Amino acid sequence: MARINLLPWREELREEQKKQFLTTLVGVVIIAAGLVFLAGREIEGMIDHQVSRNDYIKKEIKILDVKINEISELKKKREELIARMKVIQDLQGTRPVIVRVFDEVARSIPDGVYFSSLTAKGNNLAVVGNAEANSRVSSLMRDFDQSEWFSNPNLHAVNKGKSGVGSTFNLTVTQVNPNKEEKGAKIK
Repeated sequence: MARINLLPWREELREEQKKQFLTTLVGVVIIAAGLVFLAGREIEGMIDHQVSRNDYIKKEIKILDVKINEISELKKKREELIARMKVIQDLQGTRPVIVRVFDEVARSIPDGVYFSSLTAKGNNLAVVGNAEANSRVSSLMRDFDQSEWFSNPNLHAVNKGKSGVGSTFNLTVTQVNPNKEEKGAKIK
């Protein structure tokens, strides 16, 4: 008996649907690949744009760093100049002081007292000398104490002289600037 397929249209329909499905699938894959490609290109463009912006910012940061270094160097030079100006002003202000100090030392020395050494360290004066008598050393200390340019006379040593006449002494006294004390009193 011969077999007759009465329903060949179903197989043809299935074959047709299969072809349409595969065609649609290939189309969707092609479209998806195109979209992925376009998205990748867009993302690469955005990354390249951001990299160029970052490079620009880095370049500007380097320029600003150079300017900041210049500014810090200028500030350092300014500080040095201000320090030099202050030293010069201090020297200009204290120039007549040393003359007054020596004048006051000369006025404070009683008769019979001789200095062999006068050393200044900061505001302290160290005096080494000879006196005919101990009373002369006492008089010297009183004169230093009464002077407006000196304060706190401190006798360290009094030794009998080698020849038996007179004595050697060692004392320190603090130098005071009465002009600065008057200004300090006015400020208060």
